[in-house]
Amino acid sequence: MQIQHNFSLKKYNTFGIEAKAKSFVEVSNTDELAQILKEHQNEKLFILGGGSNMLLTQDIDALVIYVNLKGKKIIKEDENHAWAQGNAGENWHEFVLWNIDQNFGGIENMSLIPGNVGTTPIQNIGAYGAEIKDTFVSCEAMKIDTQEIVTFTNEECKFGYRESIFKNEAKNQYVITSVTFKLTKKDHKINTSYGAIDGELAKHSITNPTIKEVSNAVIAIRQSKLPDPKVLGNSGSFFKNPIVPKAVYEKAHAQYPEMPHYTVGENEVKVPAGWLIEQAGFKGKRFGDAGVHTLQALVLVNYGNATGQEILNLSKNIQQTVLEKFGIAIEAEVNII
Repeated sequence: MQIQHNFSLKKYNTFGIEAKAKSFVEVSNTDELAQILKEHQNEKLFILGGGSNMLLTQDIDALVIYVNLKGKKIIKEDENHAWAQGNAGENWHEFVLWNIDQNFGGIENMSLIPGNVGTTPIQNIGAYGAEIKDTFVSCEAMKIDTQEIVTFTNEECKFGYRESIFKNEAKNQYVITSVTFKLTKKDHKINTSYGAIDGELAKHSITNPTIKEVSNAVIAIRQSKLPDPKVLGNSGSFFKNPIVPKAVYEKAHAQYPEMPHYTVGENEVKVPAGWLIEQAGFKGKRFGDAGVHTLQALVLVNYGNATGQEILNLSKNIQQTVLEKFGIAIEAEVNII
């Protein structure tokens, strides 16, 4: 392990923002992680995973610990299920495909979501009708101050919509080192009802899809709408889809009857943030090198040399305009650093 100073994080965040770390070290196993945490326990620390869910608006005046723990394995199986474990530094999409190749189902709808396995529970990532909490069994995490390995069950993670204990009462206290999922080996619960999956499958005359075909459909949809961070800096969906009281939705819907929605419960409705942003006139707009993607209004992009502050200013402009137009507040899904 070598600690480097005044280290550029441009390649370590999917927005491609130029920001410097005061110091930087990469750890590749739990022993190295424990050693670094113990030796630097009196310093400011910043834990970095895949860099796909953050917007850097400033240099990081801390020791940045890049968690690059690799490895994936099946820890047990029975007739119907497999328990698949991925270490924190594994690329999420590659982990999904690895499981699909073994015909293990349950996470195929989350194909091509950027980021690493270790950060998936923090955000309770999800797409196309599936969320991490649906298949999550447990995760192992190292307590930063004691270097003790702790196991969190599904219930203990307190999952919500893009929420978990790691964003709330346990924030900045743990480093997730591995995550375990319970996946189906047969009788897969195929979910094609959300978004454009059915339409994509129909293009190929697929009426009884396999988990691989569902994954392929999701990949095709995402690639058609979402830019590749290696080509155009972005962090995927920048905003959460707002969940609002029915009364708020009905007031907005009366003025905009074409407004799409999804019923969440008796008294709440989810409204697509992308639709709100598009209707507010931001889709495809560019402000210097900060912009809103031409095909998906949920995605803010860096056209080359945008600063994090410029992208943040654009996001605030969008939030204010949407609130004024629809009376609906939208929140950033991305962590603002």
